[in-house]
Amino acid sequence: MCGRFVITSPPAALRQIFGYEEQPNFPPRHNIAPTQPIPVVLLDQDIRHFRLMRWGFIPAWVKDPRNFTLLINARSESVHEKPAFKNAIRRRRVLVPADGYYEWQVIDGRKRPFFIHRSDGAPLGFAALAETWCGPNGEEVDTVAIVTAAASRDLATLHHRVPVTIRPDDFALWLDCRSDDPEEALRLLVAPREGEFAWYEVSTRVNTVANDDEQLLLPMTAELRAAEDAQRKPAKKVASRKVSPAPADDGQGSLF
Repeated sequence: MCGRFVITSPPAALRQIFGYEEQPNFPPRHNIAPTQPIPVVLLDQDIRHFRLMRWGFIPAWVKDPRNFTLLINARSESVHEKPAFKNAIRRRRVLVPADGYYEWQVIDGRKRPFFIHRSDGAPLGFAALAETWCGPNGEEVDTVAIVTAAASRDLATLHHRVPVTIRPDDFALWLDCRSDDPEEALRLLVAPREGEFAWYEVSTRVNTVANDDEQLLLPMTAELRAAEDAQRKPAKKVASRKVSPAPADDGQGSLF
């Protein structure tokens, strides 16, 4: 799946790769989480555009988003038939620029985060689906979900699902929704090939959404892990023990 991701490439570099007209200037993000606004690339009248959308898909038919499950991912195997996504896969395919994402694995009883990125260090484009939700009072919210697929054998060691990444050569095909038939686009919804991505463990500071700095991408070291483990070990409770009264004792038990 994809629950947190990273954008660190300069805006000018992403504009060149994705080919949108706008020239947005935005800071690097090291811990993007659901419900936050995220950059999205879409095609409108044969021109690519940059937009910000809320990460958390809301289908158009939802009456009250407060009573609807947050959809941050869409499964590639069923995206063309699920009521929430079957219209978006035909008409509202978009790309989400990124430089990597996080996944967690339980090691020694603790959930450890890993940063996953292309082996060559290049930026990537997540396959995603968009929808504009219109509320009863005329409010509009642009929302998006990232498409996932079954992981290849190497990435499956971390998680059985991975975000689908679209190759630059296929950007045009994925974004082109002029045809009402998504069959060609559906063929792009596959996991990365083995060896295409690499990963390493990072600090558990990424678990807290408020933390968003470049230190989150530093590889975990033995010293850093030991320091984090020490901070998280609960203090041992030492029971008071009664001692016999003595002239030099005030009658309270000693903790030492």
